[in-house]
Amino acid sequence: MSPPVSAPESAAIGRGGLAAPPVAYGAAALGNLYQALGEEEWPEIVPAAWASGVRYFDVAPHYGLGLAERRLGESLRALPRDEVVVSTKVGRLLVPQDAAGRTDIDNLFDVPADHRRVRDYSRDGVLRSIEESLRRLGLDRIDIALVHDPDGHEREALEGAFPALSELRDQGVIRSFGAGMNQSAMPTRFVRETDGDVMMIAGRWTLLDQSAADDLLPAAHERDVTVLAAAVFNSGILATDAPGQGSTFDYGPADRSVVDRAQAIARVAHRHGRTLPELAAQYPLTHPAVGAVVMGGASAEQVARNSGLVARPVGDDVWGELRERGLISQEVGPARQAVGLEGHPVR
Repeated sequence: MSPPVSAPESAAIGRGGLAAPPVAYGAAALGNLYQALGEEEWPEIVPAAWASGVRYFDVAPHYGLGLAERRLGESLRALPRDEVVVSTKVGRLLVPQDAAGRTDIDNLFDVPADHRRVRDYSRDGVLRSIEESLRRLGLDRIDIALVHDPDGHEREALEGAFPALSELRDQGVIRSFGAGMNQSAMPTRFVRETDGDVMMIAGRWTLLDQSAADDLLPAAHERDVTVLAAAVFNSGILATDAPGQGSTFDYGPADRSVVDRAQAIARVAHRHGRTLPELAAQYPLTHPAVGAVVMGGASAEQVARNSGLVARPVGDDVWGELRERGLISQEVGPARQAVGLEGHPVR
């Protein structure tokens, strides 16, 4: 593996004393998301992220029926634990079953279906989930625990999962907690009704979907809750510098209007000598509540490329033109001084 590099300047994540640079690695690919990774491929991913300055790694039992946690844990053993932030999730317990030759590809992971997921947001379910994640990761603590996709289970999460995570934080088993969801309304209620201090929002604070600006972001900023922006490419359309027909948006075919808007943003980027993926990675950081963007990658090259997207700061002239053209939301308040992976300020 590449030799460790000095960690770039970090920003606070939550209220538990954690800090990390503004790019985190989302480790779903380690669980064979969409396709299996070869034994010569996956061990290179975390070292590449580390060498690129990444210090925060996010995972979940859901990813590959525990495979992503096991692979991440194996990779982290070569790194200094005190310099790494690790988050995982609760809400889906893994129950063994006979795979009978089946794979989990219906759930997007190319692994044997030797476990099934059971939704459980109760106190006992959370305690069991954390214990099993610690075992798979090979760690003695988890930095951040997120309640995973409790859509349809809000009351159970409020009455079971969140109080249990608060207990675990008091005991030092975790440092911070919150939720990870693909919507902004419910995490906003969690900000107001719990003492969680980290919320991960996927696909709702991006160049193409700024709906979190209406509820989650102002609530989080008011309560000193850190927001982690995931799925900043909206499942693919913003990951390429030339989006076109056939692009995916929110895991389905992108409508013509969405493609047109992405192309319009790309044209503004090009006039300023920037790329659409650079803008997609940096735009979420313009809000003061956002502590990091969470990006994936199924190879060392992809991870290094994604990490580098925040190295050159996008200037206010770019954001200003996009606002004037109605392509992004209006000013959302004073942006925090985010720090790029090469130590540059990112506005």
